[in-house]
Amino acid sequence: MKTLVIVIHPDLKNSKVNKRWTEELKKYPEQYKIHDLYHKYPDEKIDVSKEQQLLEAHDKIVFQFPVFWHSCPSFLKKWIDEVFLHGWAYGSKSGYKMSGKKIALAMSAGIDEHEYGPNEKYRYTLEELTRPLALTFEYVKADYQPLFAYYGMEFNTSTEWIEKSVGPYVNFLNSL
Repeated sequence: MKTLVIVIHPDLKNSKVNKRWTEELKKYPEQYKIHDLYHKYPDEKIDVSKEQQLLEAHDKIVFQFPVFWHSCPSFLKKWIDEVFLHGWAYGSKSGYKMSGKKIALAMSAGIDEHEYGPNEKYRYTLEELTRPLALTFEYVKADYQPLFAYYGMEFNTSTEWIEKSVGPYVNFLNSL
């Protein structure tokens, strides 16, 4: 079954690494379904029923986005708030439609990895900073997987640096 990759980038056209990851995945339509939220919903008016149907049709779901203010883009939070409804995602006998589905995060970060640490500038790892998302996915009984992060995009935007991320990202997706 295909992996659903939900891309949440407000300017994917001008992105470096997220754009490149998406281009790579589009080469394998039999393996990956790309779902670009900002392209699909430029007005951020979400068709909840269609989003739920899309999720139900996939067993592996990856949210791909750049780190924004030590978290995810706000549209991802809005999407979760509107799509993970009571009675569908949790809270009733007919709920828990996400139960058992593998879910993971794939993030690009401007900062170097070593700066996300207890004795460093940002004090917390990305795993710690994304705990609210992890808890959300666990709450709806999804099988939350370790995240993928590619660091250093703020100062390393060379083609070589970006290309270096593609193989590990595809390997991460294939390991789910």
